[in-house]
Amino acid sequence: MESTRTLRDKIFLVLKGLGMGAANKVPGVSGGVVAFVAGFYEEFIYSLRKINAKAFKLLINGRFKSFYNYINGKFIGLLFLGMIVSFFSVSKVLDYLIKYYELYIWSVFFGMIIGSIYYINKDFKDWNYKTYTALALGIMVGVSISFLNPAKENDNLWFVFFCGIISVSGMTLPGFSGSFILILLGNYVLLLVDSVNALSDTFFDLFSGDLSFIHNPQRIRMLEVLVVFTLGSVTGLVSFSHILSYILKHYKSITLSAIIGFIVGSLGVVWPWKNTIYKLAEDGSHILDSTGTKVVLNYERYVPTLNMETYYAIAFIFLGIIIVLALEYYGQKTRKQHA
Repeated sequence: MESTRTLRDKIFLVLKGLGMGAANKVPGVSGGVVAFVAGFYEEFIYSLRKINAKAFKLLINGRFKSFYNYINGKFIGLLFLGMIVSFFSVSKVLDYLIKYYELYIWSVFFGMIIGSIYYINKDFKDWNYKTYTALALGIMVGVSISFLNPAKENDNLWFVFFCGIISVSGMTLPGFSGSFILILLGNYVLLLVDSVNALSDTFFDLFSGDLSFIHNPQRIRMLEVLVVFTLGSVTGLVSFSHILSYILKHYKSITLSAIIGFIVGSLGVVWPWKNTIYKLAEDGSHILDSTGTKVVLNYERYVPTLNMETYYAIAFIFLGIIIVLALEYYGQKTRKQHA
């Protein structure tokens, strides 16, 4: 598999990782959809499934090259390189765009979700009462999640570990937004903003030779939270991949129809026309996170009136669909070259 991967493929794999990383951070958007549409979802699940007892045995025995080859290390490494770079770069750009061009960015996401539904559904032919039932259940769960009310922030480390397990569901289960689940659990700001900022500040302090953060209990606590969250994410990623690999092998049609349902249900989360509801303090003022940004509580959706802004938004929806179709074209072309 690795011998047929060209330099161009490796560059595109890093770019796909960038896409997954950016999508995972945006509430309502699933990184798994990127993997599905870009044509590497099954290899992604397969590679994660190889992180098992045999892999750890190879690692403990010092057989690092065998371990690397066994887990499809080049694929995993390039993909996660893209995700890590995205987390500290592309996702920051997305944060800026959502802040100043919110309607148009959500419109692109909405279009990409529609394109994803078309992509997954066009080759799916095994429709029967079981798959229709799975589709309906997937839609119901997706829609229900979008209307839940968020919980309060909780930095208990066991709960943070649980959040890590749940948050990576969006990477392995297309249509299931891990970041939106973190909003519902009340820990989106804590885990994807405050703790990441604490890590960035710590790196900056280390490079500048300033070790005073060691005596900052709040910084240390945030780093503890990030470590536990990361451990939970890794645990969830590996365990979900094993479960999904088994389900895809034995119940592929039902699983795919449920995934289509999840993605259809997630359209409610990424509906472009919505008012953001922010958390308020008892005195009515906005609650701010560590960056001075207002903390999102939920969204209030509405049907738009027809005006120039709405027409622009619709144009951006079509742009999102075109992006997915372009990714699909590239994915098909790549698979034919490797066939």
